[in-house]
Amino acid sequence: MAGIYLHIPFCKKACHYCNFHFSTQTADMQSFVNALIQEITLQKSYIKEPIETIYFGGGTPSLLDETQLTAIIAAIYKHFDIADLIECTLEANPDDMHPSKLAVDLIYGTPSLTDQALIADLDWIEHYQIKHVSCYALTVEDKTALKKSIEKGQIENIDSEKQARHFEIVCTSLKKMGLEHYEISNFAKPGFRSQHNSNYWSGKTYLGLGPSAHSFNIISRQWNISNNALYINSIKNGLVNFEIEILTEANRYNEYMMTSLRCMEGFDLDLIAEKFGERYQKHSIDIINEMDSKNIFNQNGNQYSLKDEAKFLADGIASDFFILESAPNS
Repeated sequence: MAGIYLHIPFCKKACHYCNFHFSTQTADMQSFVNALIQEITLQKSYIKEPIETIYFGGGTPSLLDETQLTAIIAAIYKHFDIADLIECTLEANPDDMHPSKLAVDLIYGTPSLTDQALIADLDWIEHYQIKHVSCYALTVEDKTALKKSIEKGQIENIDSEKQARHFEIVCTSLKKMGLEHYEISNFAKPGFRSQHNSNYWSGKTYLGLGPSAHSFNIISRQWNISNNALYINSIKNGLVNFEIEILTEANRYNEYMMTSLRCMEGFDLDLIAEKFGERYQKHSIDIINEMDSKNIFNQNGNQYSLKDEAKFLADGIASDFFILESAPNS
C-alpha cells in the first residue's frame, strides 16, 4: 500500500514561526491547480501499488474551492488504483471551516503560553470529544520572522524546561481523556490514528505532488523545486523539476530508528536483523548496552519503546543509534 501527499503552497498570511514553502500571493491559484493536475499525470508511474491514503498539506489546502478539490481528486482517481483508499485528509485554517468539521493541532512551549492557558486549551479537547490531536513544541527555525525577532530581543526565546513541563502536561491530560500517545506529537482515541502519517513512520512508499513535496520509494527520496513559478513552468513543459537522494543501507537504518522511537511500538531487534542484517542488530544491542536502558526503554522481548519520561528526548536518543558509515563494523 502507498500514499499520496499534495502540497498546496498558499496561505492568507505568513505565520512568523513557519519555515515551510508557501506564498501569500493567492490571486492565480488556478494556474497552480492546473499544473498539479498535470503533475499527477506525469507521475502516474511512480507508484505501482494501490493507494491507501491521500493527504492535502501546505500551506493552507482549505483555500482551494470545491471545484478545484474535485478536479484534483478526480485526476488521482483516473491515474492511480484507489480501490483500497481508507483515508483522505485536508489540513485547514479554522477561518475556512465550520467548528463541527475541525481537527485540532496544538502548539505548546511558546513564550507567552502559561501552564494554566495550556490546561484550558486541553479542556476544550475534552469538551468537544476530539478523537485525534497533534501537539507540537514551538521550534525556532532559521530564516523565519520568529528567529529574527528573537535575535533582535523583540520576543522572548523559548524555554526548554518550560517546553518539557508543557509536554508532560499534554501527555498526562490527554492520557486521562483516553487518547493513546501513539507518536511523539500525536494522540488518538483507539481506531482514530492518522493512517497517512502512520504510513510515513512505518516506511511505506508515498508520492509527493506540488512544489517542495517529497516522495519516497524505499530506495530513494526526491523533492520538487520550492518555487511556485518555476514549478508551474516546468510542469507546462512536461517536466517535473526535482532533486533526488539514493538512500544507503545506513540511511534507511537511521530513518527507521528515528521514526520507530517516535512511535509507541518502538523498534524491533528481529526486524532490524531482517531488514538491515545482523551487523545492524549487533550495533543496536551495543548502543542499548551503553545506555542506562532501564531508565529509557520499556522492553518486550526484542522490542524496545521509550518510557514516558524519555519521550521528550526521543530525537536525541535516536541520534545515538545513527551510523555515519556504510555499515557498522565493516
